[in-house]
Amino acid sequence: MNRKGDDIAFLETVALSKTYPGVRALDGVDFQLRRGEVHILFGENGAGKSTLISLLAGANQPSGGEIRFEGEAVTLASVHHARDLGISAVFQEFSLIPQMTVAENIMLGAEQSRCGILQPQLQRKKVEGILESLDFHLDPDQRVDRLSRAEQQMVEIAKAFRSDLNVLILDEPTASLTHHEVEQLFCIIARLKEKGVGIIYITHRMAEIQEIGDRITILRDGKLIATRDAKTSSQEELVQLMTGREVGRIFPAIQFNPAETVLQAENLTSADGGVMDVSLSVKRGEIVGLAGLIGSGKSRCGQACFGAVPLRGGRIHFKGQAFSNPSPRRMIENGLLYLPSDRRQEGLMMMRPARENISIASLQKEPFSNGVFLSRKGEARAVREHADRLKLVPNRIDRTAEHFSGGNQQKLMLARSLAQRFDAVIFDEPTVGVDVGTRVAIYAFIKELCENGAGIVLISSDMSEILNLTRRVYVFYRGRVQVELRGGDINETNILSHFFEKQAA
Repeated sequence: MNRKGDDIAFLETVALSKTYPGVRALDGVDFQLRRGEVHILFGENGAGKSTLISLLAGANQPSGGEIRFEGEAVTLASVHHARDLGISAVFQEFSLIPQMTVAENIMLGAEQSRCGILQPQLQRKKVEGILESLDFHLDPDQRVDRLSRAEQQMVEIAKAFRSDLNVLILDEPTASLTHHEVEQLFCIIARLKEKGVGIIYITHRMAEIQEIGDRITILRDGKLIATRDAKTSSQEELVQLMTGREVGRIFPAIQFNPAETVLQAENLTSADGGVMDVSLSVKRGEIVGLAGLIGSGKSRCGQACFGAVPLRGGRIHFKGQAFSNPSPRRMIENGLLYLPSDRRQEGLMMMRPARENISIASLQKEPFSNGVFLSRKGEARAVREHADRLKLVPNRIDRTAEHFSGGNQQKLMLARSLAQRFDAVIFDEPTVGVDVGTRVAIYAFIKELCENGAGIVLISSDMSEILNLTRRVYVFYRGRVQVELRGGDINETNILSHFFEKQAA
């Protein structure tokens, strides 16, 4: 029976270590989780957070040290073994089967059966109960590949509730959720705390640490740095512990120098209806924000401008040339780059080297080729320069993308925009799942591109990014632009007031 408020750890690690070939991902970490607490794991990408939770969830085995559950040393041989003890994890990268339904994904590995025969109705009833208890409005019979990313996140969370919980591990759970869905999740966490469930929570969002955290453990380079009280620790102290240095100002001061219009959408309507009659413009030397709830059409608009989404009506003007049916290849050749929000599924070739991921959009240009033949030496030299500039860790350009941390995968996509001079770059949620230090580097990079004369489109669900980085903002609702805000009118109240429905004239 779970008890709330025990001061002793009921899940802990002692000198826990994990070594991969050439990398010590976790180095002698002592960690304690109490019943009924939210224990935040905090650190830069690559600090060891994901490695630690993968060991606690039974997804990987430690190289040294031990894990103790209720005072006894345990070997978590598999994810199923961990779940049998009531330890469930919701990882940042989804583990869903797209062709299966919501119900089938939630119950995968724990199917309801009698005498070896599956009981789909019984299973559906259980899933309905789980979804109702979580207040997740999902159809159990809907295929997962037809859900939005936010809805897929809900399915991942629901999977953890199919059996009794002692420990819930959440890895960046709010990255794809709307404000309302985040509030739902926090209510669930509060209920679990009351029942004595221990929660390990990974986040890079300072507001979440203050709102739901009890204690916070900081990791750096695979080592334990400190454990602090989450409510009383300042942002400056946490960032310094995380990075080992003072980061200073998070958002840079940007000198906007708007020139001629480089990108213009005219009455844009996408074939799938995700964008409806949208008109907007972007000038060289400015950052234009696209804001709105998840599913509002802001990302779809960026994809439509790049030619990744077919158009039913309207046209794109880029550098004075009209495109009624743009394609990614044509737009890249003309100097427009789109960097997607889902780096694993849409942005990177995960099984290919960093070198190829960086150079892929510029292979027809020097120094990557002479126009006819590829130059492996020219490619390697240029890619190394870009990797050095963005401080890729580890700086190994022939390492496959899947073996980099999330923040460094993001750097691979950013480096792609350095491989040639682009006149405009569309950044779609550029800081999702990255730490504060990497976030600062990304903001500095966007500032540099803008001040060097590129037109920047910043699509973001992070209100602070929109408020601090943009010169103009278009707010989306149900595929349409609600309002364009400029200068002093760009504030949280004005933006949020257009998130939901058209304002009366």
